[in-house]
Amino acid sequence: MSTRLRGKRVAFLATDGVEEVEYTEPRKAVEAAGGIAELISLKDGDIQAVNHLDKAGTYHVDHTVREVAAADYDALVLPGGVANPDFLRADADAVRFVRDFVTADKPVAAICHGPWTLIEAGVLNGRTLTSWPSLRTDLSNAGATWVDEEVFVDDRLVTSRKPDDLPAFCEAMVDRFAH
Repeated sequence: MSTRLRGKRVAFLATDGVEEVEYTEPRKAVEAAGGIAELISLKDGDIQAVNHLDKAGTYHVDHTVREVAAADYDALVLPGGVANPDFLRADADAVRFVRDFVTADKPVAAICHGPWTLIEAGVLNGRTLTSWPSLRTDLSNAGATWVDEEVFVDDRLVTSRKPDDLPAFCEAMVDRFAH
């Protein structure tokens, strides 16, 4: 086990409809690097993950987003799935939580549809990032530049397009979170 993230608390903001592998693989990477991963969600109990559109595993929520603040964590991960970030961006507490990470200049990693919550938080003007291709217009309308790359790092923001990009995403995410 690496110690690159020893003592660092990383929030994973997700809810029902999260793409399972986009939650589990980054979480494994954080924990393998010695970090403390916590699942933050809109509700108590468990959330239902998906594998594309099919139900996958369930995951226990550590805290609701109303119970925590960005100040409690060193970094934030926004997994994708289509439904997950759509639910998150409709929740004022989730949007505030994400906005607070960016305004505090803390590292954020988002994959696939995860940037939808960043768009809603209004923090992407002048930024460059990647995502699932269907978000390209949304990101452009939010003032961001979209690139079609496996992983893109813009200062403290790490983004990737899809599950196939997870190895590069996890590596860049841990590297960014370590600094």
